[in-house]
Amino acid sequence: MERPEEITTAFLNELDKHIANIASGRTDVFYEIHDFAEILCIHPTHLSNTIKKVTGKAPCDHCEGKLAIVAKRLLETTQMSISEIAYRLTYNPPSFTRFFKKYVGITPKQYRATLV
Repeated sequence: MERPEEITTAFLNELDKHIANIASGRTDVFYEIHDFAEILCIHPTHLSNTIKKVTGKAPCDHCEGKLAIVAKRLLETTQMSISEIAYRLTYNPPSFTRFFKKYVGITPKQYRATLV
């Protein structure tokens, strides 16, 4: 495996671990690109450029896409309120609703209503 692919794989693995920690409530702080770069011992700009070059998407797109999947899962499998899910995923409720609608196409309330 070439170095750019190694960096990308390592980033995505660390991202998955971090999002699992957020979803489970073990942490309430979402890492920034410089946090992931520090974990991987590389410069943040190099990390960002490498991820974009290898995947065609910016690191934040990967983060938000994975968070949308977790948000849907929490809406489907828990009785947590939408506000509780928002705070769990490091958003305030209005920002969470905008984020969710951007990625899923409907609001969290509408999504939950489709599950009934």
